[in-house]
Amino acid sequence: MTTILIGLSALSFLFYGISYFTSQKLKDEFKRYGLAKFGPLTAVLEILGAVGLVVGLKVPLILSVASGGLALLMLLGFGVRIKIKDGFWLALPSFLFMLLNAYIFYESLRAY
Repeated sequence: MTTILIGLSALSFLFYGISYFTSQKLKDEFKRYGLAKFGPLTAVLEILGAVGLVVGLKVPLILSVASGGLALLMLLGFGVRIKIKDGFWLALPSFLFMLLNAYIFYESLRAY
């Protein structure tokens, strides 16, 4: 079950990370947040996190770092959505991905 969740998270973050570089809409969202200069960094962190989740299937330490990093990134994303007063439905995906990666992080620590 955890492997399926890792795959779901990895595919999602890989898609969104790459999409930042190919979609003006995502760049415009970062402008709306007042964080345009952090868009490329966020996208690269999402891509690295996705790769880390997949590599982490064989190397538990990398899984812990990647899932913990993605959970933190989504916590910050959720905070931004709350700060700019986006509604519940717009903030929900970041919260759910935070929970998902926090769970993966927790499970990865149990492997030690």
